[in-house]
Amino acid sequence: MNEEILRIANQLILWPLCSVVVIISLVQAILISRLANKTAVSLGISKDTCKKAFRAGLLTAIGPAISGFIVMVGMISVIGAPMSWMRLSIIGAATTEMAGAQFGAEAMGVKFGGPDYNEVALIVSWITMALNGCGWLLSATILSSKLEILRHKISGGNQAGLALLSAASMVAVFGNLSSGYLPKIDTAASVLSAAAVMFILLRYVSKTKIGKNIREYNLGIAMISGMIVAVIVKMIIGG
Repeated sequence: MNEEILRIANQLILWPLCSVVVIISLVQAILISRLANKTAVSLGISKDTCKKAFRAGLLTAIGPAISGFIVMVGMISVIGAPMSWMRLSIIGAATTEMAGAQFGAEAMGVKFGGPDYNEVALIVSWITMALNGCGWLLSATILSSKLEILRHKISGGNQAGLALLSAASMVAVFGNLSSGYLPKIDTAASVLSAAAVMFILLRYVSKTKIGKNIREYNLGIAMISGMIVAVIVKMIIGG
């Protein structure tokens, strides 16, 4: 990697510029949390229930945050620390961000992070990453108010059916995203081993008194433990 490119990508002026976007996201998170608490009061949901939901969500977010942080370390060496920090703070999809950066480099006819990756290619990678996220922002802005109408039409008053449809859609989406990795023996074995270990562990722990007390944290615990088991298995198989 060209040292001059890294110097440009890590200029001090970029930190306050990138922090503007991160601060906006933080303010949005605070406002949404306040709105959720107000709505909970109007619906008669207790504060204790809200606190449990917040703690469960906080723990569940640790798994994706760890994976994002690991990839961010690699991104820093190519697109700089400020931009990596900003993009993964608002998007969180490290794979998508890396793909956007690579597409930008390919549009300039150079290899991403290669010796011919110059300052122009770096800027194009930044622009591609930004434009790559605009579709989601526009969709959320334009379609959010319409989704409730669509939800009522699809469910037809059957809330259980809507929940089942939502779960099936999520399984299909993430299954499609993960399907490309499964043909690799080490990855497939890691995933299956992690899933088996967590299934057996949670099946027995959930019946105990401790398991009942930490039930709302099951998803977060499963994600973090699954990552650890997957890494161990992959290290053993991969040598």
